[in-house]
Amino acid sequence: MESVERLKEICKDVRADIVRMTNAAGSGHPGGSLSAVEAMVTLYCNVMNHRPADPAWADRDRFFLSKGHVCPVVYATMARTGYFPVEELLTLRKLGTRLQGHPSCKTLPGIEVSSGSLGQGLSVANGFALSARLDRKPYRAYCLLGDGELQEGQVWEAIMTAAHYKLDNVCAIVDYNGLQIDGEVEKVMGIAPLADKWRAFNWHVIEVDGHDVAKMLAAYDEARQTRGKPSVILMRTIKGKGVSFMENVAGWHGKPCNRDEMALALADIYGKGH
Repeated sequence: MESVERLKEICKDVRADIVRMTNAAGSGHPGGSLSAVEAMVTLYCNVMNHRPADPAWADRDRFFLSKGHVCPVVYATMARTGYFPVEELLTLRKLGTRLQGHPSCKTLPGIEVSSGSLGQGLSVANGFALSARLDRKPYRAYCLLGDGELQEGQVWEAIMTAAHYKLDNVCAIVDYNGLQIDGEVEKVMGIAPLADKWRAFNWHVIEVDGHDVAKMLAAYDEARQTRGKPSVILMRTIKGKGVSFMENVAGWHGKPCNRDEMALALADIYGKGH
């Protein structure tokens, strides 16, 4: 278990990793990766029951990345928690790498299910949660979704399913940064009022500042303690968080920094004197 202050330092390193690895690849998705940093760092460092040295441990908690394009934040967090060397992050999207542009369970131990096509992750998490119940296993299923991804119909079928079967070992995490590749979520296809919709589908809803480490830890704890229904953490976040010129700019959804921009981004993350 890491202290809140230590978690904040890891978040800085993960943000820097995201900037560096997408720059080295010349492609990738920094915007939504940066908005989910606190969610992933707190989950992997202090919340999930897992063993980086034994990724196939039968009783591990499972994490599913439904919005597969933000795999840089997951790769960086996995590296920082011991799944593989941090230096490997710079192989993102290179020929023969284990770090594909969308996560592949065939190449990287610790990735539960390959993802990329939006809308499918929560259905998969439900399946594993049901399996845990049938096998009388203690593990929980966590699933990160994007807010724009909630425009996919399959997501709402999965929301109904989890509530119907009272899957209290499922925790959905929504990165509610308000932007998607084509612009503002509400202008593309409105999803508000989002909390009311999840409550109407009989989920336990936790609304939180997704960049506050202490509040994210408390949200995960509340979800774990909730019985009889699944939980969703609706995180209010900022796309591109931590890099001033990326924040709240939809254009950074799928565009990496060039060399000069990377220097500015790292100065934002670590401080001007870095």
